[in-house]
Parts: sequence; structure tokens; C-alpha cells
Amino acid sequence: MKVKRIVANISTKDIAAARRFYEDVLGLDLLMDHGWIATYGTHEEARVQISFATEGGSGTPVPDLSIEVDDLEAALERMKQAGFAVEYGPADEPWGVRRFFVRDPFGKLVNILVHA
Repeated sequence: MKVKRIVANISTKDIAAARRFYEDVLGLDLLMDHGWIATYGTHEEARVQISFATEGGSGTPVPDLSIEVDDLEAALERMKQAGFAVEYGPADEPWGVRRFFVRDPFGKLVNILVHA
């Protein structure tokens, strides 16, 4: 047996609110929409990963999601332009990432990062 995919599921009564943050700002594609569930992602092959943590590193809370991007400054600017408040960072971390934290429309703490 081989795990092929892990998907984070966020409970909400307002699925449409995901579109502005995940599709419009982060640029993910709408991969599936059944009305009661919408899945955003990319058509590229993704690695399977799941993390467990006692803290978020550098004294931060554990984020609900971590999303790696190819251009952190562009992601940061898009978040600010869309009105999403940055709660931490941007910061260069000692383990080799540059990142910032922001809350999505559902209150989930999202770690946006790029590997240095």
C-alpha cells in the first residue's frame, strides 16, 4: 500500500469564501466542485506530507496549513492587497525558509513559505 495524496479538509458553511483566498490570491485551481465541497490545488504532482508539531517554530503557534510558494514577496503583496492581515513575518528562519503567517477566511492560520 502507498499513500498517494493527503488533503486538508476545512469545515465551513460558506464554501465560496475559499475562492477569494485560495484561488484569487494564491492562484490555486478549482479542481473539484460538488456544491457541498470545493477542492483547490494544482494539476502538478504534489508530494505527500503531513506534519505534527508542538509549536510553529520561532515561538509561533502551530499553523493549520503550510503552503509553499515560488515567490514569497509576490504572495505577501497579494495578501496585503486583498486585505488579509499578516500575523507573523515575513521572517527568515534558521531552518532555511522565509515565511509569513496569515489567517484564511475561516480563521485557519496559514504558513506561507519559500525554501531559501
